[in-house]
Amino acid sequence: MKDFIATDLKTENAILVGLITQEETEEQVIEYLDELDFLAETAKIKPVHRVMQRLTMQNSVTFVGTGKLDEIKEYIESQKDSDNEIGLVIFDDELSARQIRNIEKILEIPILDRTSLILEIFAMRAQTANAKTQVELAQYQYMLPRLTRLWTHLDRQRGGGYMRGPGETQLESDRRIVLDKINKLKKDLITIDKQKTVQRKNRGQLVRIALVGYTNVGKSTLMNVLSKSEIFAEDKLFATLDTTVRKVVIGNLPFLMTDTVGFIRKLPTHLVESFKSTLDEVREADILIHVVDISHPGFEDQIEIVEKTLFEIEKEEKPTIIVFNKIDAFSYTPKEKDDLTPETTQNISLEELKKSWMSKLKEDCIFISAKEKENIDELKRMIYDRAKEVHITRFPYNDFLFYDYEEEADQFEKLQDGDEDQDDSEE
Repeated sequence: MKDFIATDLKTENAILVGLITQEETEEQVIEYLDELDFLAETAKIKPVHRVMQRLTMQNSVTFVGTGKLDEIKEYIESQKDSDNEIGLVIFDDELSARQIRNIEKILEIPILDRTSLILEIFAMRAQTANAKTQVELAQYQYMLPRLTRLWTHLDRQRGGGYMRGPGETQLESDRRIVLDKINKLKKDLITIDKQKTVQRKNRGQLVRIALVGYTNVGKSTLMNVLSKSEIFAEDKLFATLDTTVRKVVIGNLPFLMTDTVGFIRKLPTHLVESFKSTLDEVREADILIHVVDISHPGFEDQIEIVEKTLFEIEKEEKPTIIVFNKIDAFSYTPKEKDDLTPETTQNISLEELKKSWMSKLKEDCIFISAKEKENIDELKRMIYDRAKEVHITRFPYNDFLFYDYEEEADQFEKLQDGDEDQDDSEE
């Protein structure tokens, strides 16, 4: 049995496969494959071809139809010994053990599904012992029900009496190894959870603010701007995997700000479960800052996915500021007068978007560019007001310490420029 946390994917040319069902339109599947393409590149895989098929529901045996699978096989054969030789096929849904076994038997090359690809990326990105343990647990939980495909060359034989065949013995042995590993990792995470709880208690009663949002929306960049720190930020999915906490001071009010792992559609259940200690930072936050990439054509779907995931993590609603980031990258294409296709966010200007459902949010949303530092002062004022409300509720006898942020902000900013920010970062 290999250690599944030791991930070493070589750069491979890959085919991406998506399915158009009754629940998903062709436009949505194209968007999903764009995201799968980005995931693949993050894992250092080069997508060179896409395949889509329209089915009522996925084939329980081969995911796509057998005819489409033969078509994929023919394309793989046609690219042999060329610069685009295919070494991998990636499916944009989670596959069962049966599907994986049947597909690999026909295609005769390795395959990945969306879940295993995300797990590979998490394994590559994990830096601390905490993150590595959580990812390894998720990998083993994903692998456990798929163990049977590793031993299909062994028959379940019985030679008579109570003798068990080699296939059954090997499979049961592997299951025990994996189950023992899962139990050990769970115990390790319990220890980590206790350590994290102590760390959170040691932070005192400071107001806690958590940055949440879809992956690659600019949370880490915004964190760097607000905390004047240098957290790793990159135009890649899951650039930030380990939770980072910084002490931030706006005006005369100190608080703790947490940069969390980004969410994504079809986020593997195993990851949500294993990243409990990381997501506890969201549960214990007093205020959430939901960062949204306004330049992404599917940002409304991303908002819905994040809100759904947050509800699964924390049933109780918390004060939330929605920050529409990347206004510097926002662009739109006005529709022609004779264009009768349904209007999308790509056909609406930023000003028109602000007057839509977003206008109902009023003081709960703001439009910024963290990269260009546009509207950051306005965001600071908003954060200050929300954090002050929490602080006064917690320490009502300190309310005389606060001031009107707009009138005194310049003075405090000048004082802060000469001070060094104090960091409170987790490993």
